[in-house]
Amino acid sequence: MKTTIKPRFITDEKGRKTSIILNIADYQNLLDYLEDLEDARDLLRAEREATEFVPYEIYRKRFLRGRSS
Repeated sequence: MKTTIKPRFITDEKGRKTSIILNIADYQNLLDYLEDLEDARDLLRAEREATEFVPYEIYRKRFLRGRSS
């Protein structure tokens, strides 16, 4: 993700940043990026915790056989 976000800040009386304003497109891009990161994390967890590997072609045959019954 390329960081071209142009945030605007809301500050308190002492000049401390308290809030941020993003345009809708930047906000949506951030949400999409976070979702992609969550998906990648879930995939890594599934790979780590996998106890058995079934080659795709075998899985596909089993899946298609189960649908036709």
